[in-house]
Amino acid sequence: MSDMGVTYPKGFLAAGIAGGIKKNGAKDIALVFSPSPCTCAGVFTRNIVKGHSLQLSQKHAAEGVAKAVFINSGNANACIGEQGNYDALAICEMLGSALGCPPNMILPGSTGVIGVPLPMGKIARGINKALDHMSEDGGAAAAQAIMTTDTHPKESGAEIIIDDKPVRIGAMAKGSGMIYPNMATMISVITTDIKIKKHQAKALIKEVADLTFNRVCVDGDTSVCDMVLFMANGKSNVSYDQCPEQFKNALVDVCTKISRMLAKDGEGATKLLNIDIKGANTAEDAKLIAHAIAKSPLCKTAAFGQDANWGRLLTAAGYSGAQFDPNLCDVYIGDLITCKSGTAIIFDEEAALEILKKDEITYTIDLNQGTESYNMWTCDMSVEYIHINADYRT
Repeated sequence: MSDMGVTYPKGFLAAGIAGGIKKNGAKDIALVFSPSPCTCAGVFTRNIVKGHSLQLSQKHAAEGVAKAVFINSGNANACIGEQGNYDALAICEMLGSALGCPPNMILPGSTGVIGVPLPMGKIARGINKALDHMSEDGGAAAAQAIMTTDTHPKESGAEIIIDDKPVRIGAMAKGSGMIYPNMATMISVITTDIKIKKHQAKALIKEVADLTFNRVCVDGDTSVCDMVLFMANGKSNVSYDQCPEQFKNALVDVCTKISRMLAKDGEGATKLLNIDIKGANTAEDAKLIAHAIAKSPLCKTAAFGQDANWGRLLTAAGYSGAQFDPNLCDVYIGDLITCKSGTAIIFDEEAALEILKKDEITYTIDLNQGTESYNMWTCDMSVEYIHINADYRT
Protein backbone atom coordinates (compact mmCIF):
# COMPACT_ATOMS: atom_id res chain seq x y z
CA MET A 1 0.00 0.00 0.00
CA SER A 2 1.44 3.37 -1.03
CA ASP A 3 1.19 6.61 0.93
CA MET A 4 -1.32 8.05 -1.52
CA GLY A 5 -4.28 7.02 -3.59
CA VAL A 6 -7.69 5.61 -2.78
CA THR A 7 -6.41 2.60 -0.83
CA TYR A 8 -4.19 4.65 1.48
CA PRO A 9 -6.93 5.04 4.14
CA LYS A 10 -7.72 1.98 6.22
CA GLY A 11 -10.36 -0.41 4.94
CA PHE A 12 -10.43 0.42 1.21
CA LEU A 13 -9.77 -1.97 -1.67
CA ALA A 14 -9.41 -1.11 -5.34
CA ALA A 15 -8.72 -2.55 -8.75
CA GLY A 16 -7.97 -1.27 -12.23
CA ILE A 17 -8.16 -3.67 -15.14
CA ALA A 18 -8.32 -3.76 -18.93
CA GLY A 19 -11.81 -4.75 -20.00
CA GLY A 20 -11.35 -4.22 -23.72
CA ILE A 21 -13.22 -0.91 -23.95
CA LYS A 22 -10.15 1.02 -25.06
CA LYS A 23 -8.83 -0.01 -28.45
CA ASN A 24 -5.21 0.15 -27.25
CA GLY A 25 -5.74 -2.46 -24.54
CA ALA A 26 -5.07 -0.05 -21.67
CA LYS A 27 -6.81 -0.30 -18.30
CA ASP A 28 -10.37 1.00 -18.55
CA ILE A 29 -12.37 -0.29 -15.57
CA ALA A 30 -11.79 0.96 -12.02
CA LEU A 31 -13.42 -0.24 -8.82
CA VAL A 32 -13.07 1.24 -5.32
CA PHE A 33 -14.70 -0.67 -2.46
CA SER A 34 -15.08 -0.48 1.29
CA PRO A 35 -16.56 -3.59 3.00
CA SER A 36 -17.82 -1.19 5.68
CA PRO A 37 -20.51 1.27 4.54
CA CYS A 38 -19.25 4.79 3.92
CA THR A 39 -20.72 8.19 4.48
CA CYS A 40 -20.65 9.66 0.99
CA ALA A 41 -21.15 13.00 -0.73
CA GLY A 42 -20.42 14.42 -4.13
CA VAL A 43 -20.27 17.47 -6.31
CA PHE A 44 -21.42 17.11 -9.89
CA THR A 45 -21.24 18.92 -13.21
CA ARG A 46 -23.57 21.87 -13.63
CA ASN A 47 -23.79 21.20 -17.34
CA ILE A 48 -27.50 20.83 -18.13
CA VAL A 49 -26.56 17.82 -20.26
CA LYS A 50 -25.62 15.05 -17.84
CA GLY A 51 -24.36 11.53 -18.44
CA HIS A 52 -26.62 8.62 -17.46
CA SER A 53 -24.13 7.09 -15.03
CA LEU A 54 -23.54 10.48 -13.45
CA GLN A 55 -27.25 11.05 -12.94
CA LEU A 56 -27.60 7.73 -11.14
CA SER A 57 -24.48 8.39 -9.08
CA GLN A 58 -25.89 11.77 -8.08
CA LYS A 59 -29.13 10.12 -7.01
CA HIS A 60 -27.34 7.43 -4.99
CA ALA A 61 -24.90 9.89 -3.38
CA ALA A 62 -27.82 12.01 -2.20
CA GLU A 63 -28.79 9.13 0.12
CA GLY A 64 -25.47 9.61 1.90
CA VAL A 65 -24.32 5.97 2.15
CA ALA A 66 -22.19 3.98 -0.30
CA LYS A 67 -19.80 1.04 -0.45
CA ALA A 68 -18.31 1.20 -3.94
CA VAL A 69 -17.42 3.43 -6.87
CA PHE A 70 -17.31 2.01 -10.40
CA ILE A 71 -15.80 4.01 -13.28
CA ASN A 72 -15.21 2.96 -16.86
CA SER A 73 -13.11 5.02 -19.27
CA GLY A 74 -12.92 5.03 -23.04
CA ASN A 75 -16.70 5.29 -23.47
CA ALA A 76 -18.96 7.83 -21.79
CA ASN A 77 -22.44 6.64 -20.90
CA ALA A 78 -24.10 9.82 -22.12
CA CYS A 79 -26.76 11.01 -24.56
CA ILE A 80 -28.02 7.60 -25.71
CA GLY A 81 -31.54 7.73 -24.29
CA GLU A 82 -33.20 5.24 -21.97
CA GLN A 83 -30.59 2.59 -22.75
CA GLY A 84 -28.02 4.66 -20.87
CA ASN A 85 -30.17 4.74 -17.75
CA TYR A 86 -30.78 1.00 -17.99
CA ASP A 87 -27.07 0.26 -18.41
CA ALA A 88 -26.07 2.44 -15.45
CA LEU A 89 -28.56 0.64 -13.22
CA ALA A 90 -27.47 -2.76 -14.57
CA ILE A 91 -23.88 -2.02 -13.53
CA CYS A 92 -25.02 -1.15 -10.01
CA GLU A 93 -27.13 -4.30 -9.82
CA MET A 94 -24.26 -6.51 -10.98
CA LEU A 95 -21.85 -5.00 -8.49
CA GLY A 96 -24.36 -4.88 -5.67
CA SER A 97 -25.13 -8.57 -6.11
CA ALA A 98 -21.42 -9.48 -6.12
CA LEU A 99 -20.54 -7.25 -3.16
CA GLY A 100 -23.59 -8.09 -1.06
CA CYS A 101 -25.13 -4.64 -0.95
CA PRO A 102 -28.13 -2.92 -2.55
CA PRO A 103 -27.58 -1.23 -5.95
CA ASN A 104 -28.12 2.21 -4.44
CA MET A 105 -24.84 1.82 -2.51
CA ILE A 106 -22.88 1.79 -5.78
CA LEU A 107 -21.75 5.09 -7.34
CA PRO A 108 -21.25 4.64 -11.11
CA GLY A 109 -19.27 6.85 -13.45
CA SER A 110 -18.01 6.83 -17.02
CA THR A 111 -15.77 8.93 -19.22
CA GLY A 112 -14.90 8.94 -22.89
CA VAL A 113 -16.69 9.51 -26.18
CA ILE A 114 -20.28 10.77 -25.85
CA GLY A 115 -23.16 9.20 -27.76
CA VAL A 116 -21.88 5.62 -27.95
CA PRO A 117 -23.69 2.88 -25.98
CA LEU A 118 -21.63 1.09 -23.35
CA PRO A 119 -20.28 -2.33 -24.42
CA MET A 120 -22.12 -4.09 -21.63
CA GLY A 121 -20.70 -7.52 -22.40
CA LYS A 122 -17.16 -6.21 -21.94
CA ILE A 123 -18.19 -4.31 -18.83
CA ALA A 124 -19.82 -7.37 -17.26
CA ARG A 125 -16.70 -9.44 -17.85
CA GLY A 126 -14.58 -6.50 -16.66
CA ILE A 127 -16.54 -6.26 -13.42
CA ASN A 128 -15.84 -9.92 -12.66
CA LYS A 129 -12.17 -9.41 -13.43
CA ALA A 130 -12.00 -6.29 -11.26
CA LEU A 131 -13.63 -8.13 -8.36
CA ASP A 132 -10.93 -10.78 -8.61
CA HIS A 133 -8.17 -8.14 -8.59
CA MET A 134 -9.38 -5.98 -5.69
CA SER A 135 -6.67 -5.42 -3.08
CA GLU A 136 -5.15 -2.90 -0.68
CA ASP A 137 -2.50 -2.29 -3.35
CA GLY A 138 -4.99 -1.64 -6.16
CA GLY A 139 -5.19 2.14 -5.89
CA ALA A 140 -2.50 2.87 -8.48
CA ALA A 141 -4.12 0.54 -11.02
CA ALA A 142 -7.51 2.19 -10.44
CA ALA A 143 -5.96 5.61 -11.07
CA GLN A 144 -4.58 4.34 -14.37
CA ALA A 145 -7.92 2.84 -15.39
CA ILE A 146 -9.86 6.13 -15.24
CA MET A 147 -7.47 7.99 -17.56
CA THR A 148 -8.56 9.23 -20.99
CA THR A 149 -6.20 11.75 -22.62
CA ASP A 150 -4.21 12.10 -19.39
CA THR A 151 -0.49 11.47 -19.85
CA HIS A 152 -0.10 10.02 -16.37
CA PRO A 153 -2.26 8.95 -13.38
CA LYS A 154 -3.01 11.43 -10.63
CA GLU A 155 -2.96 10.42 -6.96
CA SER A 156 -2.44 12.16 -3.65
CA GLY A 157 -2.73 11.42 0.05
CA ALA A 158 -2.26 12.81 3.54
CA GLU A 159 -2.17 11.62 7.15
CA ILE A 160 -2.93 13.45 10.38
CA ILE A 161 -2.56 12.10 13.92
CA ILE A 162 -5.44 12.65 16.33
CA ASP A 163 -5.10 11.31 19.90
CA ASP A 164 -2.30 9.02 18.69
CA LYS A 165 -4.54 7.59 15.96
CA PRO A 166 -3.74 8.04 12.26
CA VAL A 167 -6.42 9.48 10.00
CA ARG A 168 -5.75 9.13 6.30
CA ILE A 169 -7.04 10.69 3.11
CA GLY A 170 -6.43 9.29 -0.37
CA ALA A 171 -7.47 10.55 -3.77
CA MET A 172 -7.29 9.81 -7.47
CA ALA A 173 -8.45 11.86 -10.42
CA LYS A 174 -8.55 11.99 -14.16
CA GLY A 175 -8.79 15.06 -16.30
CA SER A 176 -6.82 16.64 -19.09
CA GLY A 177 -9.32 18.45 -21.29
CA MET A 178 -12.88 19.83 -21.12
CA ILE A 179 -11.99 21.29 -17.73
CA TYR A 180 -13.48 24.49 -16.36
CA PRO A 181 -14.79 25.48 -12.90
CA ASN A 182 -18.47 24.77 -13.27
CA MET A 183 -18.32 21.84 -10.87
CA ALA A 184 -17.09 19.49 -11.34
CA THR A 185 -14.08 19.69 -13.55
CA MET A 186 -13.05 16.08 -13.81
CA ILE A 187 -13.72 12.70 -12.23
CA SER A 188 -12.13 12.33 -8.81
CA VAL A 189 -12.61 9.87 -5.97
CA ILE A 190 -11.57 10.83 -2.44
CA THR A 191 -11.46 8.23 0.34
CA THR A 192 -10.86 8.61 4.06
CA ASP A 193 -11.13 6.54 7.21
CA ILE A 194 -12.52 9.33 9.39
CA LYS A 195 -16.00 9.19 10.93
CA ILE A 196 -18.18 11.97 9.58
CA LYS A 197 -21.90 12.71 9.42
CA LYS A 198 -23.74 13.04 6.13
CA HIS A 199 -24.46 16.76 6.42
CA GLN A 200 -20.85 17.42 7.41
CA ALA A 201 -19.48 15.48 4.45
CA LYS A 202 -21.77 17.29 2.03
CA ALA A 203 -20.82 20.75 3.29
CA LEU A 204 -17.12 19.90 3.51
CA ILE A 205 -16.67 18.54 0.00
CA LYS A 206 -18.51 21.51 -1.49
CA GLU A 207 -16.33 23.98 0.42
CA VAL A 208 -13.10 22.19 -0.44
CA ALA A 209 -14.09 21.79 -4.09
CA ASP A 210 -14.61 25.54 -4.36
CA LEU A 211 -11.11 26.12 -2.97
CA THR A 212 -9.42 23.57 -5.22
CA PHE A 213 -11.14 21.68 -8.05
CA ASN A 214 -13.25 24.68 -9.00
CA ARG A 215 -10.09 26.71 -9.56
CA VAL A 216 -8.79 24.56 -12.40
CA CYS A 217 -9.19 25.55 -16.04
CA VAL A 218 -7.73 23.87 -19.10
CA ASP A 219 -9.91 25.09 -21.95
CA GLY A 220 -13.16 26.58 -20.67
CA ASP A 221 -15.25 23.50 -21.52
CA THR A 222 -17.20 21.47 -18.97
CA SER A 223 -18.00 17.85 -19.69
CA VAL A 224 -21.23 15.99 -18.95
CA CYS A 225 -19.77 13.15 -16.88
CA ASP A 226 -17.73 15.12 -14.33
CA MET A 227 -17.93 14.61 -10.59
CA VAL A 228 -15.98 14.45 -7.36
CA LEU A 229 -16.99 11.70 -4.93
CA PHE A 230 -16.11 11.59 -1.22
CA MET A 231 -16.29 8.36 0.82
CA ALA A 232 -15.57 8.03 4.56
CA ASN A 233 -15.72 4.59 6.22
CA GLY A 234 -14.85 5.57 9.83
CA LYS A 235 -12.21 2.86 10.22
CA SER A 236 -9.79 5.23 12.00
CA ASN A 237 -12.21 5.46 14.96
CA VAL A 238 -11.62 9.21 14.94
CA SER A 239 -14.55 11.56 14.53
CA TYR A 240 -14.52 14.62 12.32
CA ASP A 241 -15.86 16.54 15.32
CA GLN A 242 -12.52 15.93 17.07
CA CYS A 243 -10.45 17.64 14.38
CA PRO A 244 -12.53 19.68 11.90
CA GLU A 245 -9.84 22.23 11.05
CA GLN A 246 -6.97 19.74 10.87
CA PHE A 247 -8.95 17.40 8.66
CA LYS A 248 -10.20 20.19 6.39
CA ASN A 249 -6.66 21.54 5.98
CA ALA A 250 -5.37 18.07 5.09
CA LEU A 251 -8.21 17.58 2.59
CA VAL A 252 -7.51 20.97 1.01
CA ASP A 253 -3.85 20.00 0.69
CA VAL A 254 -4.70 16.71 -1.03
CA CYS A 255 -7.17 18.33 -3.40
CA THR A 256 -4.79 21.22 -4.16
CA LYS A 257 -2.11 18.76 -5.22
CA ILE A 258 -4.59 16.92 -7.43
CA SER A 259 -5.85 20.20 -8.91
CA ARG A 260 -2.35 21.35 -9.82
CA MET A 261 -1.69 17.97 -11.45
CA LEU A 262 -4.84 18.34 -13.52
CA ALA A 263 -3.88 21.82 -14.74
CA LYS A 264 -0.29 20.84 -15.46
CA ASP A 265 -1.42 17.79 -17.46
CA GLY A 266 -3.86 19.75 -19.60
CA GLU A 267 -4.12 18.44 -23.13
CA GLY A 268 -0.97 19.42 -25.00
CA ALA A 269 0.22 21.58 -22.09
CA THR A 270 3.86 22.42 -21.53
CA LYS A 271 3.45 24.80 -18.57
CA LEU A 272 1.44 25.18 -15.38
CA LEU A 273 0.13 28.73 -15.05
CA ASN A 274 -0.75 30.22 -11.67
CA ILE A 275 -3.17 33.13 -12.02
CA ASP A 276 -2.98 35.40 -8.98
CA ILE A 277 -5.35 38.35 -8.71
CA LYS A 278 -5.08 40.61 -5.67
CA GLY A 279 -5.99 44.05 -4.44
CA ALA A 280 -9.61 43.78 -5.61
CA ASN A 281 -12.56 45.52 -4.00
CA THR A 282 -14.59 42.31 -3.95
CA ALA A 283 -13.81 38.59 -4.10
CA GLU A 284 -16.17 38.32 -7.08
CA ASP A 285 -14.18 40.91 -9.04
CA ALA A 286 -10.95 39.00 -8.40
CA LYS A 287 -12.64 35.74 -9.41
CA LEU A 288 -14.03 37.19 -12.65
CA ILE A 289 -10.58 38.40 -13.71
CA ALA A 290 -8.88 35.13 -12.83
CA HIS A 291 -11.44 33.18 -14.84
CA ALA A 292 -11.10 35.46 -17.86
CA ILE A 293 -7.31 35.07 -17.98
CA ALA A 294 -7.38 31.33 -17.24
CA LYS A 295 -9.58 30.54 -20.24
CA SER A 296 -8.23 33.15 -22.66
CA PRO A 297 -6.69 31.49 -25.74
CA LEU A 298 -4.57 34.60 -26.28
CA CYS A 299 -3.10 34.52 -22.77
CA LYS A 300 -2.54 30.78 -22.95
CA THR A 301 -0.91 30.75 -26.38
CA ALA A 302 1.37 33.64 -25.36
CA ALA A 303 2.61 31.49 -22.48
CA PHE A 304 3.27 28.61 -24.89
CA GLY A 305 5.17 30.95 -27.21
CA GLN A 306 7.15 32.43 -24.29
CA ASP A 307 5.88 35.87 -25.26
CA ALA A 308 5.83 38.47 -22.45
CA ASN A 309 2.59 39.92 -23.82
CA TRP A 310 1.25 41.35 -20.56
CA GLY A 311 -1.30 43.43 -22.50
CA ARG A 312 -3.34 40.29 -23.08
CA LEU A 313 -3.64 39.78 -19.32
CA LEU A 314 -4.88 43.31 -18.72
CA THR A 315 -7.21 43.09 -21.72
CA ALA A 316 -8.80 39.89 -20.34
CA ALA A 317 -9.27 41.63 -16.99
CA GLY A 318 -11.00 44.48 -18.81
CA TYR A 319 -13.65 42.31 -20.47
CA SER A 320 -14.13 40.01 -17.45
CA GLY A 321 -17.06 41.98 -16.06
CA ALA A 322 -15.12 42.98 -12.95
CA GLN A 323 -15.30 46.57 -11.71
CA PHE A 324 -11.88 48.20 -11.28
CA ASP A 325 -9.81 51.21 -12.28
CA PRO A 326 -7.27 50.11 -14.93
CA ASN A 327 -5.12 53.15 -14.14
CA LEU A 328 -4.21 51.59 -10.78
CA CYS A 329 -3.25 48.11 -12.04
CA ASP A 330 0.20 46.54 -11.87
CA VAL A 331 0.95 43.44 -13.97
CA TYR A 332 3.68 40.91 -13.19
CA ILE A 333 5.14 37.95 -15.06
CA GLY A 334 6.74 35.95 -12.30
CA ASP A 335 8.30 38.56 -10.03
CA LEU A 336 9.00 40.90 -12.94
CA ILE A 337 6.76 43.96 -13.16
CA THR A 338 5.78 44.65 -16.77
CA CYS A 339 3.04 47.26 -16.32
CA LYS A 340 2.77 49.93 -13.60
CA SER A 341 -0.44 51.83 -12.85
CA GLY A 342 -1.99 50.60 -16.08
CA THR A 343 0.89 51.97 -18.14
CA ALA A 344 3.64 50.21 -20.08
CA ILE A 345 7.10 50.40 -18.54
CA ILE A 346 10.50 49.37 -19.82
CA PHE A 347 11.35 45.88 -18.49
CA ASP A 348 14.09 43.34 -19.12
CA GLU A 349 12.82 41.20 -22.03
CA GLU A 350 15.58 38.63 -21.49
CA ALA A 351 14.62 38.26 -17.84
CA ALA A 352 10.99 37.80 -18.90
CA LEU A 353 12.02 35.13 -21.40
CA GLU A 354 13.90 33.19 -18.72
CA ILE A 355 10.78 33.24 -16.54
CA LEU A 356 8.59 32.10 -19.42
CA LYS A 357 10.91 29.20 -20.23
CA LYS A 358 10.06 27.58 -16.89
CA ASP A 359 7.44 24.85 -16.65
CA GLU A 360 5.57 26.80 -13.96
CA ILE A 361 4.76 30.50 -14.31
CA THR A 362 2.79 32.95 -12.18
CA TYR A 363 0.81 35.79 -13.74
CA THR A 364 -0.19 38.45 -11.21
CA ILE A 365 -2.44 41.46 -11.51
CA ASP A 366 -2.52 43.73 -8.48
CA LEU A 367 -5.55 46.00 -8.79
CA ASN A 368 -4.37 48.13 -5.85
CA GLN A 369 -7.94 48.91 -4.85
CA GLY A 370 -8.88 46.58 -2.01
CA THR A 371 -7.96 43.51 0.02
CA GLU A 372 -9.69 40.67 -1.85
CA SER A 373 -7.82 38.08 -3.89
CA TYR A 374 -8.39 34.94 -5.97
CA ASN A 375 -6.12 32.33 -7.51
CA MET A 376 -6.54 29.75 -10.27
CA TRP A 377 -4.47 27.08 -11.99
CA THR A 378 -4.45 26.69 -15.74
CA CYS A 379 -1.99 25.76 -18.47
CA ASP A 380 -0.67 27.04 -21.75
CA MET A 381 -2.30 26.08 -25.04
CA SER A 382 -0.14 24.42 -27.67
CA VAL A 383 -0.66 23.11 -31.19
CA GLU A 384 -0.88 19.63 -29.64
CA TYR A 385 -4.17 20.62 -27.96
CA ILE A 386 -5.67 21.12 -31.40
CA HIS A 387 -4.39 17.77 -32.68
CA ILE A 388 -5.73 15.88 -29.64
CA ASN A 389 -9.21 17.34 -29.90
CA ALA A 390 -9.45 17.41 -33.69
CA ASP A 391 -8.74 13.68 -33.80
CA TYR A 392 -10.50 12.58 -30.58
CA ARG A 393 -13.06 10.28 -32.23
CA THR A 394 -11.08 9.36 -35.33
